[in-house]
Amino acid sequence: MTDADWWRGAVIYQVYPRSFQDSNDDGVGDLNGITHRLPHIASLGVDAVWISPFFQSPMADMGYDVSDYRAVDPLFGTLADFDRLIETAHGLGLKIIIDQVLSHSSDQHPWFVESRASNAAPKSDWYVWADAKPDGTAPNNWLSVFGGPAWEWDGVRMQYYMHSFLASQPDLNLHNRDVQDELLDTIRFWLDRGVDGFRLDACNHYFHDLELRDNPPAAAHGDKGSVQATNPYGFQEHLHDKTQPENLAFLARLRALLGDYPGAIALGEVGDEERSAATVQAYTAGDGHLHCSYTFDLFGTAFDPAHFRRIFTAFGSASEGGAVCWSISNHDVMRYVSRWTKAGDDPKAIARLAINLLVSLRGPVCLYQGEELGLPEAELAFEDLRDPYGIRFWPAFKGRDGCRTPMPWQGDAPHAGFSAAKPWLPVPADHLPLALDRQEGDGASVLAAYREAIDQRKRHPALVNGTLTFLESGDADILAFVRATPQERLLCLFNFAREERTWEGEDDVVELPPLGFVREVTEL
Repeated sequence: MTDADWWRGAVIYQVYPRSFQDSNDDGVGDLNGITHRLPHIASLGVDAVWISPFFQSPMADMGYDVSDYRAVDPLFGTLADFDRLIETAHGLGLKIIIDQVLSHSSDQHPWFVESRASNAAPKSDWYVWADAKPDGTAPNNWLSVFGGPAWEWDGVRMQYYMHSFLASQPDLNLHNRDVQDELLDTIRFWLDRGVDGFRLDACNHYFHDLELRDNPPAAAHGDKGSVQATNPYGFQEHLHDKTQPENLAFLARLRALLGDYPGAIALGEVGDEERSAATVQAYTAGDGHLHCSYTFDLFGTAFDPAHFRRIFTAFGSASEGGAVCWSISNHDVMRYVSRWTKAGDDPKAIARLAINLLVSLRGPVCLYQGEELGLPEAELAFEDLRDPYGIRFWPAFKGRDGCRTPMPWQGDAPHAGFSAAKPWLPVPADHLPLALDRQEGDGASVLAAYREAIDQRKRHPALVNGTLTFLESGDADILAFVRATPQERLLCLFNFAREERTWEGEDDVVELPPLGFVREVTEL
């Protein structure tokens, strides 16, 4: 692979800045804290660091509501701090990917302030505005991801504006070419500062149906107890409020811009319910759109070979081309150790199986901070919550704060070494025995398993860019496939059963431990 293809088999580590490391003891993580901990990230053997938003923001949605795309929020530091972070990361051989939230801004962004002032203002159509129906109700039935209608009445303009997320996060109108130009200019601003790519938040939300047609009801709306069931957003098939055909042309413009910066990549987040595989295939087809994309398909509770094989197969050509970025955790979902561990399971065994499956897949993979320690989901009291999503739907849905608690660096230090001050979210007591310093040097730890699995991926070209061929296992609890290049062949076997299993292949018989795996390497 050329250097421009560095992403194809890359391992990317996501940092949630608020919770990684606090350097100035205000209880909130910051850019200098990330810089301080970059050697730990490098020690894992990963290729790149994805940093969640650190831009200027009122923090209604913890930074995903941007009020200035070219400024660092003082909570996180300064532009000079970011420049030092980039320099340090590059010195350690790490690339830096930053979050870009292009579908919406904060309602405190100067663009929106001007847009709402008058429907004759120069930026009046920079956001999605629509008249009320004759009876005063919203223009259509579109819903917000965070609950309730996707429309908010504005008494200044005497119109509704669209918000796919919080009411304080108005949707930008990318049908307006000037909006596209300005957003692309913000991309160039960060490229000129040395970033190596962008994680594009909600990248299939960039455009809406200009006719504002109602969405039809969904055939199903999630398992009982899931957020999709507790939140009416999942009751609709989202045909008209996102994933519009115009998205492809804008992604092509973005990709052309990245072409001016060799090696810079676009990693898209696609949340598209039942259409995610088709959307990813369209958004990553050829060399003119996204480099790669990830979805929410592996963020559920199902943990069995049939489920994984069905998902891996569904992505078809995108998966075969390595354009699907696989992830099992991030800042928006319950930590996988808690999702997949059943009563009586050893969470370490679940973690070892999960990371070795992840690095065996074709395409880049994303890890979320704390995965390498095997952290479970934190149980928080309602009064500790900061996530507006969780506060709204409590107790049916507890929100996202449980996966956002501070990283535990030192088991015996105040607040686990994250900060000398009270953190913005509490450090759970059950995270302390899993702190980094407790696992360093322990060959049986989850940390050691992560380092070994990532090292295996680096040492075997077949795991980076080889083909992937599924095998019939003859056992519903075994997932079997082969990764291969002309130089080597890796037989990858994963036992999801809680007891030993035997895999019988054409040429050999392999004994698999409970919740265990085997990779057999053959040089060709």
